[in-house]
Formats: sequence, structure tokens, C-alpha cells
Amino acid sequence: MGNKNFYITTAIFYVNEKLHLGHVYEFVLADTIARYHRLLGENVFFLTGTDEHGQKVERAAISQGKKPQEFVDYMSGEVVKLLKHFNVSNDDFLRTTQKRHENIVQKFFERLLKKGDIYKGKYKGLYCIFEENFLTESQLIDGKCPECGRDVEIVEEENYFFKLSKYLDKVLEHIDKNPDFVIPETRRNEVVSLIKQGLDDVSVSRTAFKWGVPLTFDKKHVSYVWVDALLNYISALGALNDGEKFNVFWPVDYHIIGKDIIKFHAVIWPALLMSAGIELPKCVAAHGFLLKGKERLSKSKGIVLDPYEIAGKYGVDPVRYFLLKEIVFGKDGTYTDELMVNRFNSDLSNDIGNLVSRVLAMVKKYFGGEIPEKGESHNLDMKLYKSWESSLNGYLNNMNILNFREALISVWSFVASANWYVDKTEPWSLEKKEDIGKLKTVIYNLCESLRLLAVVIYPIMPVAIEKLWTQLGIKEKLSSSKIPQDLKWGLLKSGTKIGERYPLFPRINKN
Repeated sequence: MGNKNFYITTAIFYVNEKLHLGHVYEFVLADTIARYHRLLGENVFFLTGTDEHGQKVERAAISQGKKPQEFVDYMSGEVVKLLKHFNVSNDDFLRTTQKRHENIVQKFFERLLKKGDIYKGKYKGLYCIFEENFLTESQLIDGKCPECGRDVEIVEEENYFFKLSKYLDKVLEHIDKNPDFVIPETRRNEVVSLIKQGLDDVSVSRTAFKWGVPLTFDKKHVSYVWVDALLNYISALGALNDGEKFNVFWPVDYHIIGKDIIKFHAVIWPALLMSAGIELPKCVAAHGFLLKGKERLSKSKGIVLDPYEIAGKYGVDPVRYFLLKEIVFGKDGTYTDELMVNRFNSDLSNDIGNLVSRVLAMVKKYFGGEIPEKGESHNLDMKLYKSWESSLNGYLNNMNILNFREALISVWSFVASANWYVDKTEPWSLEKKEDIGKLKTVIYNLCESLRLLAVVIYPIMPVAIEKLWTQLGIKEKLSSSKIPQDLKWGLLKSGTKIGERYPLFPRINKN
């Protein structure tokens, strides 16, 4: 694939409250994609960060008796801790209160003004502070915000408005010409119908509070928080400042976002970029919600899943695996402890965990802990190689289109083949019969199966799979493996001394 540049972002996380497992799902998705593209030999830039301005944050700070900056410093630190805890390999972490960001927000507004695409007007209407959103009467449910169920306020203030209506046809035309601009298809259809209904110009500044990026040309106004937030994707690269990173990595390959913010990313964001004369993203990829049983996780409603508690029970990597295997990308998925335990015991403990311990025990028992040399291949060996080829194809094709569940199903079909191969070749009988040539081939093939599995599972479970790698005794760094070069059969060096053995995924007893 050569040294292609690859840029991926998550939405930046709003810091008014602690994050839950639904947020972890988003950054695990992005992390898996980033790690996979590094294995493809690409030059990856992976951005995440925190969204720290706005009235909601200002009020949250006041309610805790803190100054907004002090409050966001603490909350942003908590997000960084969570990213580290889940082994997220982001290359940069942008905070919207950083000077490098504020400077670019101001320049961007100046550009829109110069273009004649923003104008001053009066806004009067209903406003939900919690969702930072202006609403119409018809959107309310029982007189309350449709998103969080809270009371709305009547607000009247002077704002700058962006001429969204001027760009809607162009955005529609872009989506039409680039079917992969919004994925999955259900979201693209939603965006198209939203644009076809016609949208009003949008308010891009506020005067009711001060906690935001002040506009250089009108000091009474600060940037509306959602505009400020969207601009993180280009400010981190130094856009509008002759930033070298911007020239290298823009346009972004994937914006990974939740489906609830699709309008901002697939309608308003491209319109803003068109106005500023900046190339559009390649793809806005919207994932579904994580549900707790049947209820959507919601900080505001107190329906949360504590990521630390869940990772403490089952391990970080099993949680990462669960999120990618259990949830179809783009659709909503459910988390319950029962589902988690079942997935852990069947896929991780029984399937791969059992395979690893069986194989390494046989290397120790039959060959003193040294990987044997492979002899000639027979019928069952050929079946194993074929099974690897078809699993690998399925894995690559699905990873390339963010179909993680299917990619993992392909990988686990090879795990099943390797377990089948142990049962069919019966290494214990070969040893009894003293058919050492055949036994060497079988054990070599099984160790090679583990090596290949380690490379393809690494983006999903980096830490657990590093442990498998050290047990195999391979000296080269797993993270420096390359796809597809290192996925050819037969690259494992015989004579390699395996490391100390221990169970990777000890079975969880159901209470």
C-alpha cells in the first residue's frame, strides 16, 4: 500500500459530565481503524479531544463552585485518563480552549465574514441549554426538549447567522456524486431527506454568555459551541496557518461520530467548508447507540455504564472485543453483563484461549518448548492453509469497509479451523506412533496459526494479543508487523523458544 497518509477523528467529547461506555465505543472504533491502517504501512494521524466551551459547561462549572477553566481542565484530564485506560493510540488530543484552536476559529469566522456568508440578526425562540440547541414548538415533546426531556427556555438574542441555505444544493450534489461521503446508507438517506426538506440559516454566534471563542470583529459575540467544536478537525492540523500537517493529512479519511450529530457533520460542516474554500471530508461514518438492555445510554437521564467498572470486571481488551463483535457498525447495540460473560467465555476463553494453551502445552511437552521445523504437508494441512486464506480475505474486505463484526466472524472461523485441525490430526497419537515428522508439521502449523491470528486481532485487542506474542517467543515487535506481507503462511522461524505460558482469558464463572 506504500506510505499513504491516513487521517481519522472521533467527535470531541463534551466535558459537562463524565463519559460512559457509549463514548468508549466511539474511541475504540476509531482506535481499531487507526491501528489497522498502521499495520497497512500507512502514515496515520488519529485525533480526539474535548469540547470545552458553551453555556452548558459554564453552568456545570458554576454548579460545582468552579471557574469554567478550572472545571474543564479537570474534566479534560479525566477524558485523557479514560483514553489511556482503554489503550487508545491517538496521535493528538485537542482541547477547544487551547490557543492553537481559538486562533483558527477566529480566522475561520473572518473568512466567512469576508465571503459574505455570515450576517447579524435577532434570534427569538426556544432553547435547551442542556443540549445547546435551538428548537421549534413542533419539535417539543410534552413541552420539553425531545433529546433530554428537560424544560426549554425562551431566548432572545443577537446572533450572527451562516447562510446555510446558499450551500444546501451543493452539499446534496456532493452526496450524490460521492455515495460513500456518508455511511451507512441509512444515515445518507436521512441526510438527503433532511436537506430536501429545506433548512434555515443557522445561528453561529452567541451573546448570552462569555464562555466561548470571542469573535475578532465583534467582541460582544462568541462562537456558538458547535461551530467551535467542528473546527477542531482542521485546527489540530494548523489549517489557515500554513500548517504542514494540514497539507499532508487533509481531507480527513473518516470522521467517526454518533448518529445523533449527523446533521452537523454531513450538512452544516460541509457547507461551512465550502464557504471557506476547504476540501470536504472523504467520509462521515456514523455509528449507532449503545443500549443498556433496551435503554439508550444517556448522561442526562442517568442511564450509564461505567467503563472502569466493566473493564475492571472483564479486562479492557475483552470489552473492546465485545463492542466490535456484538454491535453491527451503524446500528444500535446492547450491553448486558450476561451478554458480556457469554461472549467472553465462548469466543475468548473457549475458542482462542483454549487453542493457545493447547498448542503451547504441546510445544513444551513434545519439543522442549522450541517451535519445530515443518515437514511436508498433507491433506489436513492443506485444508488449514485454505481456511486461513478465506478467513484473511473476509477479514481484509470487511475491515476496509468498517464491518468489524463480520471481520471478526471471519477470523474466528479460522480459530475454529485450527481447533478442528488439532482434533483431526491428533498430535498425541502421532507421538505415540513416533511419527515425529508429521508431529513437527502439525505443531509448526498450529504455532504459525497463532502468529497469524495475533497480527489480525492486534488492532482490536492490542494488549492481550501482545501477551500471546510473547508466549510465542517472537522477538520482532507485533505492532511493527505489516499487512499483507506478514500474513503469508510459513514465516514463523522454527527453533524459536516459546515464552512462559499462562492463560490469556481465564473462564468467568457465572454467579
